[in-house]
This record gives sequence, C-alpha cells and structure tokens, in this order.
Amino acid sequence: MKRLLIVLCAPLLLTGCLLSPGRFVSELHLLDDDRFAFTYEGEIEMLALSKLAKMAEGEEQVFEAECYDDEWDIRECTSAEVEEQRAQWDAEAEERRATARREAEEMRVLLGDIDPNDPAAADEIAARMQRQRGWERVSHIGEGLFDVEFAVEGTLTHDFVFPTLEGMLGATPFVSVNLREDGKVRVDAPGYFSRAKDNPMLGSASIAKMALAEADASGEAPRIVRPEGTFTLVTSGRILANNTDEGPAPHAQGQTLEWTIGPATHQAPTALVAFDR
Repeated sequence: MKRLLIVLCAPLLLTGCLLSPGRFVSELHLLDDDRFAFTYEGEIEMLALSKLAKMAEGEEQVFEAECYDDEWDIRECTSAEVEEQRAQWDAEAEERRATARREAEEMRVLLGDIDPNDPAAADEIAARMQRQRGWERVSHIGEGLFDVEFAVEGTLTHDFVFPTLEGMLGATPFVSVNLREDGKVRVDAPGYFSRAKDNPMLGSASIAKMALAEADASGEAPRIVRPEGTFTLVTSGRILANNTDEGPAPHAQGQTLEWTIGPATHQAPTALVAFDR
C-alpha cells in the first residue's frame, strides 16, 4: 500500500501540486479604470512532503519478497523466489539510493531550498509568506495546514495569480486573472474545486489516508484537505460568460457572481468580463 501511494503521488508532488485550499472565503473585485481587489481567508494546505519522503525512505530499508498466483492474488513465495528477488534487490541498491537523492533534491528545490524533514520547515514557510505583501495573517495549524488571511488591491495593469510564494516553484494557482488586448478579462479558479474526478492524487484520497495511516505509528489517518467555501466575483464590467449555477446578480458596484465550492464541485469557476474603453 505504501509503495502504491509513492507511485501515485511522487510525480504529482514533483510537478507542482504543492498547495491546496481547505475551508475558505475568497472575493475578487474587477472595477472600472483597472481597479481590482482580491481577498482569501481560510486554510491552505502544503502537502505533507516529509511524510511521503519518510515513507519512501523507510520502504527502501526493508526487503520483502512478493509473489502472486495466476489471478494476481498474493501467495507465499518459495525459497528460490525469495533468493531471486533478494539478489535483484541488492543489485538495485545503488540505483535506489541515487533516485532517492535526486527526488529529495527536487523536493527541496520546489520548496525554495527548505528541507521538508526539518521540524522548523513550517515556521520557515510561514515566515516567507508573511514577508510578502498581502499576507496579513499566517499561522501553522499542524501537519502542513496553514490558517491565512490575504488581501491586496490596486490597479490591474498585468495578469494576477494567487498564490505566489517566494522561492517556491510550480505551485498550481488557486485564481488567475488574465488581461486581453480588447478590454476583456478572463478569470479562472483552477484551485477552487475538488479534483477527485480529474486529479489522480486527490481522487486517490482514500488510498492516501490508508497508506499514511499504515505509516503512522498512531494508526490514525491524517486529514486530507479538500476545497470547501465560496468564491465571489464583483464587477462593474459586462459579464460575457460564466459557469455559475444562478448567473449574475445585481450588486451596488454592478454585478456579482458566486460559486459555492464543495465535495460535489467538479468544475473550476471561470468567467469572462468586458470593459468598454
């Protein structure tokens, strides 16, 4: 089970699936004269890289022969099969160590040279967030889960992405705002929906829980965070397209769209807004 989790998760961890929203409330304002404001308040989870790294490391330290019958059911190995598998295991030892070193280095690069096995790693990540503009509150709750408050406003003269973390690579954006030459603004929130249907890692959450529980001395499965909250778009522009259930509603500043995010949400919020110039 632990080996299966490593196979499922390792490629995703190393290609940017580092951050995920938990319970949250988020709001984006797009107004005339390129004015904008964005807020996010709630939880952000950084995947437990240290747990996965320790699981992989522990797996390498113990040899265990595995044999299957014609129906792919586990059966007891013969002495000859055990010896054959042990010989192959020993022959591949250096290759396994090289792979472990490479993957550990890739993890450190993704985290901006922070060692995920360092007990102080979460505090260092929180400190990096707080020194960036917009992060008004960052506190580590435990197990890679942070309670945050982020707010920024100004003039939108270029594309906007949230979150961005100094020195950390490849984090999938929760929200992106892209400006077009014709006065249109595209809003996408790829982080604000449950990827259970489309993402192999989050779709394997039950597998992850069982495997992590097996690796945990307490035997208790840790909480695996899924996005749950609301995302609201307020704009004085013309809403050309959106994928909300109810469509635009009147607002003092123009119109508003609202998406309710939960376990049954399998489509990322998106909208297209036009400003006449």
